[in-house]
Amino acid sequence: MSSLSNDQGRAYEFATLNLLANTISISRSVVIEKNSSYYAAERAWDNANPTLKNMFIKSASAGITSILEFEPLILEDGIDTLILKIQSDIEGRNGDVRDVLIIRRGIHWEIGLSLKHNHFAVKHSRLAKSLDFGDKWFGIKCSKQYWYDIEPIFSYLEAQKSNKTKWNQLQSKEINIYIPLLEAFVKELKRSYEIHGNIVPQRMVEYLLGQYDFYKMIGIDSYRITQIQAFNLRGTLNKDGKKTKANILVPVVDLPTRIIDVAIRPHSNNTVELYLDAGWQFSFRIHNASTYVEPSLKFDIQIIGMPATIFTIDCKWQ
Repeated sequence: MSSLSNDQGRAYEFATLNLLANTISISRSVVIEKNSSYYAAERAWDNANPTLKNMFIKSASAGITSILEFEPLILEDGIDTLILKIQSDIEGRNGDVRDVLIIRRGIHWEIGLSLKHNHFAVKHSRLAKSLDFGDKWFGIKCSKQYWYDIEPIFSYLEAQKSNKTKWNQLQSKEINIYIPLLEAFVKELKRSYEIHGNIVPQRMVEYLLGQYDFYKMIGIDSYRITQIQAFNLRGTLNKDGKKTKANILVPVVDLPTRIIDVAIRPHSNNTVELYLDAGWQFSFRIHNASTYVEPSLKFDIQIIGMPATIFTIDCKWQ
């Protein structure tokens, strides 16, 4: 993610957090936990131009209205104080994709929002010479064959790094690097699935979407809408309060049990497509994330198909 995109994302978090606080404070006691992530978001907000700030406010306001319809426990009165906080980036690296948390410690309850500004990416995972993606993604170590297949690719990249070569100076990097690496990745996925069965697709989706249920809130400026997607994989979202029920019901989503197909996309030299049962589909576009060659490449992972049970709503800006 570029520095500009990162700053805009933080500013969007700041707008959402403060609009949430202002809305909730009308009905109940609320505090914002001002940690280092909050102050980073505040700086990004202060540096944003007025036009961008106005868009973030409209976008966040539209999304928050729907979140309150899903989650009556946010506004339901209680003796506890509701806490809002922005999570640190390290939580994302540890498997928690939620950016903003809404917490009621008095009833041991919390939900989280994953905020996106004009993009739909799920993860930005890497492949590297000593990085065991199988162990990290689904708890099964990569085979000796995988390490054998990728060794010449990353040895070549290490040599180019020593020469301080730039990525744009490499000849046919797609043919010589991207495609062989993606082929090794695809073969390893198939190999692990053949041996371990439904553990692989289920754990893989859990890795890609994080260890907690969440609402994804995506501000799409060009259409002036905020899209809400409810990832209720474990049934922890959409809980009724003691006095009030949710106005919109969010179903629990089925996890996959089968890999239907995984292959390099036809006519592509940088993207793998993964098709699972229960309606899950993902794309993995590999790319270099730096100017100079390094023995590591990054995936831009996108959801290209979702189960019908993932509740999605488009909220128009006012």
